[in-house]
Amino acid sequence: MERNEKKVTEEQIAYAKLLNICGMIAFVLLVVFFAIYLTGTVKPHIPLAELPKYWGLSLPDYLEQTNYKAGWSWLNMIGKGDFLNFIGISLLPAITILCYIRISPILIRKKDTLYIIITALEVVILVLAASGVLTIGH
Repeated sequence: MERNEKKVTEEQIAYAKLLNICGMIAFVLLVVFFAIYLTGTVKPHIPLAELPKYWGLSLPDYLEQTNYKAGWSWLNMIGKGDFLNFIGISLLPAITILCYIRISPILIRKKDTLYIIITALEVVILVLAASGVLTIGH
């Protein structure tokens, strides 16, 4: 090995492999669900043709006029074509959490205490942020 070459660790490889697989799955879901929305295969909450009338609205006005609720309430509308996209979108940040969980056993086996703590804190913070427990400006 040359002096400037760096060794790729087991946890880096595990993280990258899972990131690649999950990223591809999320991308495919985004494409498929968007195609379903565009074709009208599954009826949307807001028809595609009506979207331009909402583009200039503030978020509170948009939510009120479209009868949406902020946060995780989109799960109640998952059967609508425009909300199917949210599945792929919500998977994207979840991939980071899954990758950290994936490398945790490797870090534990290596007794890499600092990285175990950092990884655990990352998972806790990301889960709390995704759940809506950690918010700013409300």
